[in-house]
Amino acid sequence: MTSRAQRKSAGSYFSGDAAHYNDSRPAYPQALIQRIAEAIPGGDVLNAGCGTGIEARQFQAAGCSVLGVDPDTQLAEFARGTGVPVEVSRFEEWEPAGRTFDAVVAGTAWHWVDPIAGAAKAATVLRQRGLLAVFHHASLTPPEVADAAGMSLPPWTLRSADAYRQAAYASAFSPDGRRRSPLELYQPMFDTIADGIGRTGGFGEVEQWHFGWERTFTRAEWLKLLPTQGALAQLTPERLAEVLRAVGDAIDRMGGSFAMPYATIAVAAVRKTAN
Repeated sequence: MTSRAQRKSAGSYFSGDAAHYNDSRPAYPQALIQRIAEAIPGGDVLNAGCGTGIEARQFQAAGCSVLGVDPDTQLAEFARGTGVPVEVSRFEEWEPAGRTFDAVVAGTAWHWVDPIAGAAKAATVLRQRGLLAVFHHASLTPPEVADAAGMSLPPWTLRSADAYRQAAYASAFSPDGRRRSPLELYQPMFDTIADGIGRTGGFGEVEQWHFGWERTFTRAEWLKLLPTQGALAQLTPERLAEVLRAVGDAIDRMGGSFAMPYATIAVAAVRKTAN
């Protein structure tokens, strides 16, 4: 399996099957999609880090015209096959060629983007009163499952993406031994996103929107999702097989399924109007 650096240089950030990635990754709450669609001045949406087009298709279904940008050629090709136009590029380096949009959105992808350069790029392509909305699933894997995978912290904390290496990540447990909520675990990432937006000077007040939900995973569903997560996607096939066996055994001991609490969080800000 290729390293993260090798995948970046080859234009591929995910070294697996794109269809597998698309089928196993959860979609976003419809309430989030609708809130963004209703908040923007028009229907032109730029989807940074669109991947296989999961959120892009949700915005299309809400009546928006969507252009995706993604550095991974494999994922981009899959998204195009589902009706999402995609241009292959890192978002910070993408050339808009004079095009502007009513919204720039990113679903579970901003950790691949420099938080300041990405927000500055968004400001340059947004129309007045356009919206930047960066959203991410915050989830708390049950300890039995997380420990079996050697993942007591969320996958993004293990991945240590370049943009967040200096962030002060929270422990899975509070000082008094209480297991932290999904929001507590992921809040440092959302704070970093908000700080990057604020540093551009091109946006108004940064807001954080919360959408709580829950999903029950069967053993098969969870083992299908795990290899798409950043930390595990970089393991050797042999090590990944060991992890999946351990996790599968843990889920079997829980009765063959478990409920995963999610909080999908959006960090959002409106582009300032010109003076």
